[in-house]
Amino acid sequence: MSDEKKPSAKAMQAWAERCLVKQGATLDVAQAMAKHLLAGDLMGFRTHGLLRLRYNLQALAKGQTRGDGQVAVLSKRAAIELWDAQLLSGLYVMPQAVARALAMARDYGTGTIVVRRAQHVAALAVYLEQATAAGMLIQMMASTPAQQVVAPHGAKSACFSPNPFAIGVPTTQQPVLLDMSLSMTAAGKVRTALAEGKQLPYPALITAGGDYTCDPAAFTAEPAAVLASLGGAELGYKGTGLNLFSELWTLALSDYGRDDAQASDADANTVWIQVIDPTAVLAEGAFEQQASALVSAVKAATPIDADQPVRVPGEGALATRERQLQYGLEYSAAVWRQLQWCADFCAEPLPR
Repeated sequence: MSDEKKPSAKAMQAWAERCLVKQGATLDVAQAMAKHLLAGDLMGFRTHGLLRLRYNLQALAKGQTRGDGQVAVLSKRAAIELWDAQLLSGLYVMPQAVARALAMARDYGTGTIVVRRAQHVAALAVYLEQATAAGMLIQMMASTPAQQVVAPHGAKSACFSPNPFAIGVPTTQQPVLLDMSLSMTAAGKVRTALAEGKQLPYPALITAGGDYTCDPAAFTAEPAAVLASLGGAELGYKGTGLNLFSELWTLALSDYGRDDAQASDADANTVWIQVIDPTAVLAEGAFEQQASALVSAVKAATPIDADQPVRVPGEGALATRERQLQYGLEYSAAVWRQLQWCADFCAEPLPR
C-alpha cells in the first residue's frame, strides 16, 4: 500500500466489527474484539493485531469462540478469583478481568484474576493502560495449554507455549509498558518472516537435528523446528526458568494444564493478572515520582550509538500509535493480503 492508501483506525475498526458480527459475535463482543486487535496494530504489535482477525473469524464460524455469554467464577476470596471464560474471546474477557482486579486493588491494595480458556487474548500490551490510567501497577502472564512449540534449554523438542509477559507502570509522564515473549521470538513473527520471505534477525529456532537457525521455513518443515527459550543457545536456561514460572502461575494455578486441554481449545489462553494500588503503602504520587526517577536514569544512560538513544519499554509503541492515528495504519503487503481474505470471507470490502 502507498502512503496515500493507508486506512484510518476508525474505518478499520468499524470494518472489523462488521466482519465479526457476520460470524456470530454480538455487537458488544465484536466491538471489544475489533478495538483490541486494532490497538495491537496501533502500537506496532503487528503479529497480534488485525493480522489475527482471520483466526478469530474462523474460530467464531467453527464454534471454537463463543460469540456471546458470560464468564464463570469458579472460586474466589477477597482479592483473588479464578474465572473460566468458557471459550469467550479473550479480547472481550480481558478488559473485564482487569476492571475486576482494579476494583479489588482499590479495596484491598491488590487484586488477582486467573482466567482460563479465554480464546486468543492477542497482545497483552493493549490492556495495560487500563490500569496505569488509574494510577496502578499491573503485571500479566499468559500461556496456551493446547500448544507446545517452545523447547526448554538443552532440548530440541517443545514443552512450553510462547508465554508473553507484560507490565504496566504509571509515572509522572507516559507509562512504562512492557510486553515480551519468554521465547526467543513469537510464533507469529516466524510466520510473518516466512510470508515476507525474510530470515529471522537471530537464531530463534531449533531444528529437529538440534541446530539453532534463523530460517523461518524450518518452523513448517517436517519434522518441524521449535522455538528456543529466551536467551537462546548460550543463556536459554534463564528463559526456561521464566517459562516454567509463567506456566506454574497460569496452567497450574488455574488447574487446567495440557492434560486437560481439548483440541477445540485451539489458541485459548490462560492468563494471570495482578494489579497493585501503590497508595495502599505509599502517599499519593510517591510511587510515580520514584518510578519517574528510575525511568530518567535509564534514558540518561550514555548510548553506544549517539543516533540511537536509550529507550524505555513502551516509548516506541506509544510513538507508533500517535503517528498512525494521525497518518493512518501502516500495513505490509503480506498483512493486507490476510485482511483481504477476511474481507472476501465476510463479504465486507476493505476500507480505502
